[in-house]
Amino acid sequence: MGWILLIVVVLLLFWVIGMYNKLVALRQETRNAWAQIDVQLKRRYDLIPNLVETVKGYMKHEQETLEKVIKARNAALSASSVRDKAAAEGQVSAALGSFFALAESYPELKSNENMLSLQEELKSTENKIAFARQYYNNVVTQYNTKLESFPTNILASSGGFQKADLFELDEPAARDAVKVQF
Repeated sequence: MGWILLIVVVLLLFWVIGMYNKLVALRQETRNAWAQIDVQLKRRYDLIPNLVETVKGYMKHEQETLEKVIKARNAALSASSVRDKAAAEGQVSAALGSFFALAESYPELKSNENMLSLQEELKSTENKIAFARQYYNNVVTQYNTKLESFPTNILASSGGFQKADLFELDEPAARDAVKVQF
């Protein structure tokens, strides 16, 4: 009878260790997924000043639009939490949308090779950001589901695991893709 109890206790211990390790793995995967979004956003933020510099000469009378793009970029760079970053990203997308809509009225700009190259880079980056957000939200959903599921929720609350925020956009206009085609 003592051996059976010992075996049950050991199996229970391994089961708890397995649950804990799964939570740790999901938390790390969530952090990694967020880091991937951050990498793509940094790439986007690095492209924006180059884009603005390319267009400055053509759009001398549109300084306010250019400043809005840079201001939105700087706000997004300084955002730290997932929720703040999502809100700031909405502003960047809206500012870029206005920027590209305005750039439509400059025919010589539309044929500028530097502009075309930056457009393609930004388009590629936007796609990568979308995929990274989707992956992040999938991982966060798995992690949060595990945190809320019984009996893992008992271990999670005592182990200090915190629910992660999804990357959601608050502004409806931010849900629209940035138009980069002229």
